[in-house]
Amino acid sequence: MRKQNVTKRALKIYHAYNPKYFPLSFLQIVFQSISPYFNLWMSSEIITALYEGREKRELYVLVIITLLGNFLLQGFEAALGRGVRTASEVLANNEAAAFYRKTLSLDYDKIENPEIRQLRRRIEENSWINSHGVICMRDNVEAVLRWSINIIFSVVLFAEMFSRITKVPFHWLSLGLFAAIIAFSVFTVIFQCRSGKGISDVWSTVSDLMLRENRISAGHNVYGMDNRIYRQQGILSQLWEKMGKEHLKAFSEVNKKCFFLTMPQVATSRLSQMCTYLIICFYCTLGAFPVGSVIKYIGYLGKMTQSIGNLFFVINNLRNNERFLETYLEFFDIKNDMYQGSLAVEKRSDKKFDIEFRNVTFRYAGSEEDALKNVSLSLKVGERLAVVGKNGSGKTTFIKLLCRLYDPSEGEIRMNDFNIRKYDYRQYLDIFSVVFQDYNLLAVPLGNNVASGAVWDGEKAERVLDEVGFGKRYEEMPKGLETPLYKNFDEDGVNISGGEAQKIALARALYRDAPFIILDEPTAALDPVAEAEIYARFNEIVGDKTAIYISHRLSSCRFCDKIAVFDKGRIVQVGTHEELLADEKGVYSELWHAQAQYYT
Repeated sequence: MRKQNVTKRALKIYHAYNPKYFPLSFLQIVFQSISPYFNLWMSSEIITALYEGREKRELYVLVIITLLGNFLLQGFEAALGRGVRTASEVLANNEAAAFYRKTLSLDYDKIENPEIRQLRRRIEENSWINSHGVICMRDNVEAVLRWSINIIFSVVLFAEMFSRITKVPFHWLSLGLFAAIIAFSVFTVIFQCRSGKGISDVWSTVSDLMLRENRISAGHNVYGMDNRIYRQQGILSQLWEKMGKEHLKAFSEVNKKCFFLTMPQVATSRLSQMCTYLIICFYCTLGAFPVGSVIKYIGYLGKMTQSIGNLFFVINNLRNNERFLETYLEFFDIKNDMYQGSLAVEKRSDKKFDIEFRNVTFRYAGSEEDALKNVSLSLKVGERLAVVGKNGSGKTTFIKLLCRLYDPSEGEIRMNDFNIRKYDYRQYLDIFSVVFQDYNLLAVPLGNNVASGAVWDGEKAERVLDEVGFGKRYEEMPKGLETPLYKNFDEDGVNISGGEAQKIALARALYRDAPFIILDEPTAALDPVAEAEIYARFNEIVGDKTAIYISHRLSSCRFCDKIAVFDKGRIVQVGTHEELLADEKGVYSELWHAQAQYYT
């Protein structure tokens, strides 16, 4: 990505979120810019009329024009301001939606990649500190438009003043005086650019400090229960006191450097103003223009000098903001590399889908150790497989590979004699119903959660809810399947307990009616007896589907056809419950006897 294209690319993307925003903002800036020039013009006309002793009627007309003009300008500006605020809200919502769409479109391995997560966090942190990124770009682009329009207005009116000066004696003096004004203006702009760059560099240092402070805040739950129980307020107070001293020192340096950086700019700006006053007053005494025009022309020249300096300042800000825009664009430039496949998944009424792991090894990005090592396992249609092992043994990773959320680092997974990578990715996902350990329900009506869609089959949804033991709670819900879950978006929403949420997640898996159904420790929060009861009920409901039960507790194992025992990323035992118990030195026997009291 070439440096000079960064702002242009980001602006194009940002503008696409709501194409109405910048045109409305531009019109608002135009009317905002016209207002001060109009008032300067009318003020000069009124003062000239008073000075020349014109009739009261003419004065009243000028005052009425001024008042009416301001009323119309402010009315247009207010109407446009309302449109700009609405367009800004739409733009912000569409930007947020774009982030969600991009995130959801990424390969799952990228969503879990720590570097990509950190990239997304950096974008948010940049926006927190001085609105770096697209907000800073937007504000500075609007400022460029504002100061450019002011310069155009000033130059047009300056030309009118210059044409009047050339018609009076000593007009040749104006060349020298105007040259002085231009020279001082150039010096002002140069110092503005130099000081602006210096100030931006200083503020970048402070921004880095503030980012560190935010990370410390985010990394410490200062309101947590641990802080109350263990009285950690003292530790946090020391940390914040240290950060406060660094903060104060940094801002003291900023103020000191900003003072010395802006002094030359202020000096040249004041000299430029002095020359402006001298020129205009001198030619006013020569009769080049009426006395009231002194206010008008001084205002115009002052605005022109100020606008030129500010224009270069915001252009410098746009350049300094490019490093934050690069982070923003880097996120949207992330490419998916998971092969999507093209082979159609056969729709089989007999649900005959045999799957085999062949010497599968997998390592997560950024990890130095394999999560799975040389795993081989076959799964036949209609089988009940229990996957057990201690925490961190590789059980969930096994399921992620089975569902093709990740592809193996080595080896392959085959379904009906084809590598699963060859199957159409979306169709392959559709053959699985999974209740993950960290499942998620949405703050939408119950029916949408069960069906995972905008519409649902009411009879089917009610049946599966009853099958998983949610029937009694369902009867208490006032709106049935239309009952919103939680109160995030609806005051009539119903808050549900963890156990009730688990049952809804189980019902969602049944509703999909996929050939494979997988329970990945969704009942880990329940006591072992309650977990055993849910697994027993679920085993009856599954019917002829292929089922996989994952747990570090062994309540699901007795009714399974086969048990795979994981330990440190490897399958160390495979067999039935009785076969594995017979191996008294095996991992399964050790786990079973440690937990047997809960199931006896």
